[in-house]
Amino acid sequence: MQWTDEAIVLRLGKFRETDLWVRFLSREKGLVTAFAFGGSRSRRRFTGCLDVFNVISVSVASSRDGRFLNMREATLLEGPELLRRDWQRQGMAANCVRFLEAMDVPPDNAGAAFELMRGTMHFLEQEGAALTPLTPMLFRFRLAADQGYVPDLGSCARCGRPLAGLSQVNFVVGEGAACCPECRRYGDMSLSLGQEALDVLAKVKEYSPEAWESLCPSPESARQASRLIDAFVRYHLGLEWINGRFKAM
Repeated sequence: MQWTDEAIVLRLGKFRETDLWVRFLSREKGLVTAFAFGGSRSRRRFTGCLDVFNVISVSVASSRDGRFLNMREATLLEGPELLRRDWQRQGMAANCVRFLEAMDVPPDNAGAAFELMRGTMHFLEQEGAALTPLTPMLFRFRLAADQGYVPDLGSCARCGRPLAGLSQVNFVVGEGAACCPECRRYGDMSLSLGQEALDVLAKVKEYSPEAWESLCPSPESARQASRLIDAFVRYHLGLEWINGRFKAM
């Protein structure tokens, strides 16, 4: 089996003197690990394009015994510059990559994940982008939404009342759902959200990452949105950020 596709290089490392293993996100195949034999030296087949965060066109084939994938050649399509020079941007991009890997995106949803990761790198590559700790959190929320996990935050899950216009709503963590103040029950473990935080989360689901710079929530609204995303990822996706990587709970 042989195929060619666009891909984003996520991680790579040496396993022999001149050979590399490459972890990448393919637009059609999802998360893939392949071996690039001679990858650290070959100028003809890889032309120096095997670097983290590069967007490449890659040709892959199965080994003769079918036990592993062999990267036959690759061509550079995009390579970030500012992202490589700025440690803060690198850290945010790496955080997004770790979550992407932890989600283990299936091939049938790979296209949306590819566009999201590519768009996020474009956002981080913008010279004047307003970088905040919220950026990786928004990536988590959008990726989960694209994979069909994020609940509807537009109406109360208990009575169906629209939540737009309410000064405050509640996110019931255990149910992974939002409710209006009147439907909040005694004993609910819930998080309070203002309308601005709800608007930010709604726009993250709608807008591409390149447009996230227009989302300028107040510090309190950013805190509320961040807490909701963190709680949802922990309780309903079973993932928690510990010591530089996501671990299953």
